[in-house]
Amino acid sequence: MAEVTIHQLWQRLNANVEQAQRKLGIEEPVEAIQPPSEEFGHLGFPAFSFARQLRRAPQQIAEEIAANFEPDELIDRIETLKGYVNIFLNQEALARSVLGLIYARQDRFAATGASSPEKWVLEYSSPNTNKPLHLGHIRNNLLGLGISNIVGYYGNEVVRVNLINDRGIHICKTMLSYMLWGEGATPESTGVKGDHLVGEFYVRFDREFKHEYEAWIEGRSDPLTEDGFFNSEHSSLGKQARELLSKWEAGDQETLELWKRMNEWVYAGFRTTYDRMGCVFDQMQYESQTYKLGKALVQEGLERGIFETRDDGAAVLDLEKVGKEGEKVLLRADGTSVYMTQDIGTAAQRLDQHAPDSLVYVVGDEQIYHFQVLFDILGLLRSDVERQFCHLAYGMVRLPEGKMKSREGKVVDADDLMDELHALAREELLSREAGGRAHVENLSAEELQLRAEGIAQAALKFFVFKFTPRKSFEYDPKKSIDFTGQTGPYCLYAYARTRSLIRKSGWDGKFDPALAKHLTHPAEGEVLRQLFAYPLVVARAAEGYDPSKIADYAYVLASGFARLFTDKTGYPILTCEDEAVRNARIMLAGAVGIAIRSALGLLGIDVLEEM
Repeated sequence: MAEVTIHQLWQRLNANVEQAQRKLGIEEPVEAIQPPSEEFGHLGFPAFSFARQLRRAPQQIAEEIAANFEPDELIDRIETLKGYVNIFLNQEALARSVLGLIYARQDRFAATGASSPEKWVLEYSSPNTNKPLHLGHIRNNLLGLGISNIVGYYGNEVVRVNLINDRGIHICKTMLSYMLWGEGATPESTGVKGDHLVGEFYVRFDREFKHEYEAWIEGRSDPLTEDGFFNSEHSSLGKQARELLSKWEAGDQETLELWKRMNEWVYAGFRTTYDRMGCVFDQMQYESQTYKLGKALVQEGLERGIFETRDDGAAVLDLEKVGKEGEKVLLRADGTSVYMTQDIGTAAQRLDQHAPDSLVYVVGDEQIYHFQVLFDILGLLRSDVERQFCHLAYGMVRLPEGKMKSREGKVVDADDLMDELHALAREELLSREAGGRAHVENLSAEELQLRAEGIAQAALKFFVFKFTPRKSFEYDPKKSIDFTGQTGPYCLYAYARTRSLIRKSGWDGKFDPALAKHLTHPAEGEVLRQLFAYPLVVARAAEGYDPSKIADYAYVLASGFARLFTDKTGYPILTCEDEAVRNARIMLAGAVGIAIRSALGLLGIDVLEEM
């Protein structure tokens, strides 16, 4: 039993359908669909697409397919209606098979579904070392965490990579700001977390630059844009920042020492935030180490005639070669690199080191064009590389006042947001005690802290995950912490409730197949079929890079189980007088808890045994 998965039960059903089709000469696979109502079956297979091939009416084809099914204990009966083959599952057999697998394999009862496992290199987080992680980074981090968990659970090998953007003009702006106004400040001397301290100097540079720009444009009829002013000889701050970048690339010792010192402050701050969120990485890459490889590849492209040298000395790609307009600068006229340069080097390094089947970038949708051009360039440089690249673009997380702007300090820092959620969770726990809904008065301060943090993380992660990646949304901390809505705390509470039932019942937690026949209630059947559907949900989430399907599944399962407790169903569990029925229901509750724990685990959410 332990060597089987629910995925294999699905394969068995699909094989039955395919065998029935082949007997009619049909090779085209058909995916099961959910009928609009259970009166039409639990699974449906349409026959319409075969009508032209077989020159028969869909209803007739459906009847012929149904007649060729092989007997299977999971199938109670098969009916046809209006061109559909409708399968009704046997509730007792389903309970015996699904619950047995859940208890045998626990959280991994639906794992290893990929028919052809692949190797994935997944880049996510990729912060700059000139500011702390903020709300936008949270979404990036969580998408990378969730997708890597789901893809790995589905049976693929995943290498999680964090590319640290630790060089470039933006880093030099922050360094210059510290040189001009830092007065030797350190995280230790100020008591400020390292990434927050460095971020303050990034904001300071932007503020001082704006003052410089505003003073310069007074009285001018045709002033330069801010970017043009920064790159002109008129801006003292721009000139100093550019000179600092040239010094860095030339290996100036004093510049490198300051750069290393400030970066270490930021790395220490990042590690604290990552640990709190549960983000892990298999490999850390640094753009300061890959941009040189990118420059070498650009030089190779120049020698091969892929790129061109512009009159001012800049290396560029004529985008007409890849079906686009304009040109893309790959090296500036002074020989310094741009973002694209280092991205080329980083990608080449990953291809050489890991030979992945898929190279996936989790980056915001404002970079869609950048990655289109990057993938085009890699195709020109590496003609032997198949198009195995994917940019998982995601939408913006909005604040009530609008878009976040790191340079102006108008951001929600990840640490501050998690602190706020922790405080809200703690307040909710204490208020539930006061309302008689929970008993936390005997909790130690440490346990209260752990529970509040667990609820806070669940609230944050679930709220982010319940939206499809491409969808932008506005984050609402108070809504995310709600114990009664479509939230992480609600799912945590559902899990804790299953554990409470098991504790109060005294059940030994062992699966008993003889109890399956006692799970006859229609609502029990609905829950069993939700458990049976888990591997399909995982498969669709993995194939579509979409953790929201897992979040939706966890909520639907939790709410489906909760409906068993309503007075309207007349469904007693602990008070059920029939011992066998009571034990069967406790066994079902335990399986639901395992499935919720598994689904939340894929989202990086740790469950709580008690709420």
